[in-house]
Amino acid sequence: MYYYMKFEFKNTFLFILILFILTGCSSAKSKSITNDTTTSSDPIIKRGKFKTGAENYEAYLPLLVNKKVGIVTNPTGIVENKKHIVDFLLEKQINLQKIYAPEHGFRGIADAGEMIKDGKDSKTNLPIISLYGNNKKPKPEQLADIDVMIFDIQDVGARFYTYISTLHYVMEACAENNIELLVFDRPNPNGSIVDGPVLEKEFTSFVGMHPIPVLHGMTIAEYAKMINGEKWLTNGIQCNLKVIPCSNYKREMTYSLPVKPSPNLPNDQAINLYASLCFFEGTNVSVGRGTEKQFQIYGSPFLSNFNYSFRPISNFGAKEPMHKDILCIGEDLSQIKKVTRLELIWLIKAYSDTSDKTVFFNDFFTKLAGTKKLQEQIVNGISEEEIRKTWEADLESFKKMRKQYLIY
Repeated sequence: MYYYMKFEFKNTFLFILILFILTGCSSAKSKSITNDTTTSSDPIIKRGKFKTGAENYEAYLPLLVNKKVGIVTNPTGIVENKKHIVDFLLEKQINLQKIYAPEHGFRGIADAGEMIKDGKDSKTNLPIISLYGNNKKPKPEQLADIDVMIFDIQDVGARFYTYISTLHYVMEACAENNIELLVFDRPNPNGSIVDGPVLEKEFTSFVGMHPIPVLHGMTIAEYAKMINGEKWLTNGIQCNLKVIPCSNYKREMTYSLPVKPSPNLPNDQAINLYASLCFFEGTNVSVGRGTEKQFQIYGSPFLSNFNYSFRPISNFGAKEPMHKDILCIGEDLSQIKKVTRLELIWLIKAYSDTSDKTVFFNDFFTKLAGTKKLQEQIVNGISEEEIRKTWEADLESFKKMRKQYLIY
């Protein structure tokens, strides 16, 4: 009897152990499947290392077979080992017809605001259509031989960074000409920050096209979905949009750009400070164009109570910088800790110290701010924290709208 009971106990224990193992495997398998996919309408994201949308090859290459393809891109359109997406697509025998270039051009060598002309790429012989200056939106004749358009440009998450304005016009042109648009997604290096005044409609311009805050906290593909979903294109038309997402990406991840997104954003520090310091472009204060610390310093000949100085000169990306060859007094922010919100402290400090406040602001400031209120608040001596409170209601409304368009 003793031996029988002992044997029975051992078999019961063995049975429970086997059942536990099988149940665990089944659970793990189920969890793996859940993590491997997005929604049923999205391309599959496989587990593994991080990839940009442009590197999510299996999701888009089949869509380009036997199609005449156009691409909107610049130097940031790279894949693994810094190979440009244009070169990669040509190697894959994709029938690329034209390159469409935003501000700074296809090779990214033009100054901010500099006129870009149509031309031909010396490496590939492909025609280049400029989407900056007088031709921000592709004309029907420039799209006549295109079946599918690709948009692959790295954004930095600020409303006034003009690549997202180019995206709007490309979406509109594709919608009007019945062309499918593929947006290859890339991380937003400031993607965890939603902050700043929301643009008021009467201040719409190329540096602010839609009612979003200065820092919108979306990837470029999420923003494309918002443009479509909110029917912000002319007459409420919608683009035939397909998003190619990043793989294994989370919004809170730190993302260091492998290529500078424009000539005057040379490193991660400049990209992080860009939204906060860009307000100075609407004043008589330099943000370091014409130095090696663009968007990491600020100063002017009209400031005095600061311990840093620099002298802007003509250089790559700034042929005629503000206060060229003139000594500027200001502040060096190149070593400060990463900012996690839109900072107004430096703008307020510079205004308080400037020798003639009546000429501190220029007309461009209101376009950058997207509202007249911010300039009025600073002139009236309102504190930064009090100013920030006036944004709260609009930011909460924006976040609710934004939620439905998030991918990650």
